[in-house]
Amino acid sequence: MSSTGDGPRGDPVVTAARPREERTALGLATMAGAVAFFTCIDTSAKWLILGGLPAIQVVFARYAGHFILSLALFLPAEGGGAFRSARPWLQALRSFALLGSTALNFTALNYLPITVTTTIMFAGPVMVTLLSIPVLGERVGIRRMTAICVGFLGVIVVVQPWGAQFHWAMLLSVGALLCASLYFVLTRMIAGAESTATSQLWSSGLASAALIPFAWSVWTWPDTWLGYVILGAIGVFGGIGHIFATVAHRYADASVLAPVVYVQLFFASFAGIMVFATYPTAWTLAGALIIIGSGVYIWHNERRRGKARGHPPGAER
Repeated sequence: MSSTGDGPRGDPVVTAARPREERTALGLATMAGAVAFFTCIDTSAKWLILGGLPAIQVVFARYAGHFILSLALFLPAEGGGAFRSARPWLQALRSFALLGSTALNFTALNYLPITVTTTIMFAGPVMVTLLSIPVLGERVGIRRMTAICVGFLGVIVVVQPWGAQFHWAMLLSVGALLCASLYFVLTRMIAGAESTATSQLWSSGLASAALIPFAWSVWTWPDTWLGYVILGAIGVFGGIGHIFATVAHRYADASVLAPVVYVQLFFASFAGIMVFATYPTAWTLAGALIIIGSGVYIWHNERRRGKARGHPPGAER
């Protein structure tokens, strides 16, 4: 992206966005890094909330830290032009979709094991495919629609609305899934049209501004030095994770990147065992396998269709 400051009349100019590139391997590696930081966000949030901090305060800390990091990274090189968006309405919708996902997910983490919330979010590739119909105008055939239905079956296996394992907070995780899927679809829509700096400043800045009055009214300081460290680090995890995700979507199509989120099952299981001494249940693992299977099928089908059209996934088009 170009380094720009002020225009000839002193007005900030729009920061140029880097075009999409066909660098699939780098996109996959970058997305894997993003997923690792996403696990750090969830683990930190659950630890802080279980420690007595209000969920809305933790959400604010996550976005405020993200915003401060973005300012430090982008403003020295790009100036005020980094705030200027070519698609402000899409940026605003994308920002609040991400905020909604975070708020719902953090609240759910107060009641559910991290492996359960992570597994429900695994239906993201399936939901992204479903949302691509009205949002991106894509056509979905019978095979992909069948895979979508199978993916939802996996979510039902995890949630178990018929059994004693069901918890109302699982509905919050499903809501977080819907918001996160919309966020990733919108991220792909603006990829190549908006710079990474603009996307990060908008998503973190709008959320921080919206949450200030709510967080301030319930603010509680941590009891330990470790609590202060994690409260500050959660925003850094969020900033780095979403910068990685934004860059990854410039290197490869969303349908190619989507299955990378499945490595989070290993990250979340490790964090659950080491930090919270919780293990994934057989139902969680069974649902994860169903969801992963449907998502991998969609991914494979998209790659096959892309090659048949003469431009493999990740190609600019």
